Amino acid sequence: MSLQMISAINNSSLIQPGFSLLNFDGQVFFFGQKGWPKRSCPTGVFLLDLKKNELKLKPAFFSKDSCYLPPLRYPAVCPLRGRTESEKCQYVIHGGKTPNNELSDKIYVMGIACKPGKKITFKCTEKELVGDVPEARYGHTINVVHSRGKSMSVIFGGRSYIPLGQRTTEKWNSVVDCMPHVFLVDFEFGCCTSYVLPELQDGLSFHVSIARNDTIYILGGHSLENNIRPPNLYRLKIDLPLGSPAVSCTILPGGISVSSPLVTQTGDKEFVMVGGYQCDNQKRMFCNTISLEDNNIEIVERETPDWTPDIKHCKIWFGSDMGNGAILLGIPGDNRQLISDANYFYILRCGETREDDEEAAQTCSQTSTEDPGDSTPFEDSEEFCFSAEANRFDDDDIDTYNEDDEEDESETGYWITCSANCDIDINTWVPFYSTELNKPAMIYCSNGDGHWVHAQCMDLSEGMLIRLSEANVKYFCNEHVDLARGLQTPKKVLPVKKQPMKLLRRKTSMKLATPVKKSFLRRLFE
Repeated sequence: MSLQMISAINNSSLIQPGFSLLNFDGQVFFFGQKGWPKRSCPTGVFLLDLKKNELKLKPAFFSKDSCYLPPLRYPAVCPLRGRTESEKCQYVIHGGKTPNNELSDKIYVMGIACKPGKKITFKCTEKELVGDVPEARYGHTINVVHSRGKSMSVIFGGRSYIPLGQRTTEKWNSVVDCMPHVFLVDFEFGCCTSYVLPELQDGLSFHVSIARNDTIYILGGHSLENNIRPPNLYRLKIDLPLGSPAVSCTILPGGISVSSPLVTQTGDKEFVMVGGYQCDNQKRMFCNTISLEDNNIEIVERETPDWTPDIKHCKIWFGSDMGNGAILLGIPGDNRQLISDANYFYILRCGETREDDEEAAQTCSQTSTEDPGDSTPFEDSEEFCFSAEANRFDDDDIDTYNEDDEEDESETGYWITCSANCDIDINTWVPFYSTELNKPAMIYCSNGDGHWVHAQCMDLSEGMLIRLSEANVKYFCNEHVDLARGLQTPKKVLPVKKQPMKLLRRKTSMKLATPVKKSFLRRLFE
């Protein structure tokens, strides 16, 4: 195993925990950046361009008939093999977090619409599901199984927000384990069916799932309710006869207590599992080889790479499988870097792989490391999806992504500290105005370069908030309103109206006909 450091020379701040990698015909695409996308790449899909150990991100293109695909973090992703040539390279994407920390319950199928030259144009389709539709979640897995000439997708695990009826002010945005149900999804007819298996007692998230033919192996994971990583190993058997599907579960020995490991395929029946977390405050620095033989699974420890001091001492790490036995690994940067939120990136090569057959094994590992603002540094939170090969690209004719097109989430995000007295917290916020749904209302202060503030922190009534939003006027927050008043031009004072001198003299001469005091005349002409 070899470890090689690479340089991210543009848009490295977009690569945050929770991203996924998609492999389309050998080209690697990055999916799911942290901030709201704007003009350059409205879906958060970028070509991952690696040349001379330098990493660049270039925006991808979508066809006009494609649906909108939000830049999701921590979704469940796996390849979907179609029957026709146009459906040969597709991915199914379910769940995940939107840039505003809302959870998605939608399911998408993303494939190639056309490929003129080296440019790939994608098409994304949202699938309508009926039946036992799985709730919105993240940190789960999805796999495709094949049995008796038919195929189905299997969804398991993950986390979701507390139901609305159980929310309190203190736990408004708290997450809980999803119920340990197994969902079978038939894409051909859009039907979902859930199964309750007695062997699956705890909801698990950020686990590893490996699918081969009609069998899925589930390894590791984290139970949020009990705060444990049970050393369980499950085998799900999916039988797809003409009638109703049959789902069975078997508990196997030889499991490992781990969450958020990275898995890459190094052979037709061989996989390598790297890292993860073995407890809340300790990374798991070991590696294992996973072999599948005749409906059995074997897990053995193998040599570890020569970890650098930065990797050994960092508290969190994140990454994704690049295919062909390679893993893109990232660790947080330090204060020595020019960009405070930049990360260091490595490519870990674990071995070589061969082309898989039509019913090749698939891996899905939902790993941990949520955004620092969403959880503690060691909480399971980051997803490691796989697929993608670190090839070199010559797509220099693709316009490079302009980072200036992105809004600075630290300045315009809904969960910023907008003032010294700001008490809006993502974990305790509840709707204050009747117009609020999933985020607090904000208003723009026009002082200087401008900045966003929470309307609730500014003590605005709902009527005033609506009036300001409808009127084309400038607003100044509580901290800048006095400064703004001081800069205002004082109101014009009307000049004192003076009578013409000729008229004044005429009136004076008329009054001199009668005796007057000298003091009066003096005051009159002063």
